[in-house]
Amino acid sequence: MSSTLRNIVVIVTLTLMVVGLAVVLTVGGFGFSLPPHNVRALATIFLNTTLNLDANYRYVSAMSPEAVTAIVWDYRGLDTLFETSVMFIAIVGALAISRGATEKLLKTSPPVLGMSLITKTITRITIVMILAVGASIALHGHLTPGGGFQGGATIAVVPMLLIIIFSIYLFSKMITIYKAVTLRSVGLIGIALSSFIVLIIAALYGGSAYIFQNQPKLHSHYGLPSYAEPILLGGTLLFFNVFETLAVAFGFAALFILFTIPEDAVKSAIMGEE
Repeated sequence: MSSTLRNIVVIVTLTLMVVGLAVVLTVGGFGFSLPPHNVRALATIFLNTTLNLDANYRYVSAMSPEAVTAIVWDYRGLDTLFETSVMFIAIVGALAISRGATEKLLKTSPPVLGMSLITKTITRITIVMILAVGASIALHGHLTPGGGFQGGATIAVVPMLLIIIFSIYLFSKMITIYKAVTLRSVGLIGIALSSFIVLIIAALYGGSAYIFQNQPKLHSHYGLPSYAEPILLGGTLLFFNVFETLAVAFGFAALFILFTIPEDAVKSAIMGEE
């Protein structure tokens, strides 16, 4: 069977499988799962406490209208911290394997690089828009859908465009992989400090608080301001989103540099250490 015929068979097979599954799901072949008539108890708690000025709920409220952000960085903050740490460890592992490759890449950079002048000019304009959108998503993550990861992932489109349009060689001269990792580390340190900030404030005043404490609690009347009239801050949530944006954006930037380094450069760097 020729490669062309094989590709056609694969494409037709996948298409039929997707269409078949869609039909089965549409007609209820796997059964229907109807939503419950009443909102579940846990969901009710989240909906009643994410932003609630009532005195009865004040000490259990995250003071953020964005329930997802409140859950991610307040109710289950430790889980989010460990998830971020796992991604960082993966990046460190990739860097350890390919260490030294970026230096050799810069030594062999060709004099003329990148796409046409028109493409570069359009990219420069587009980058400004992407950065603005990413910053908006991050800074409003405690108010509207979005947050640090979404904002950082949006901003991470910028280094990918720079690599593709201006080339990996020029981008590596602007932001080396070690600078990207350093800035990501700054973001992670900021996240760690934000998780302890209320505890530190309480200790300075001789009181007690909890790790990842955002707003005052019944047994710990410490917390970051939730308002800066007329702006709703959400306490620590704003800090978490800002530092998460920094960590994600430059973490992806480091990975993009690794992914686009020529395989020969990586092999040469690894072989040279043996």
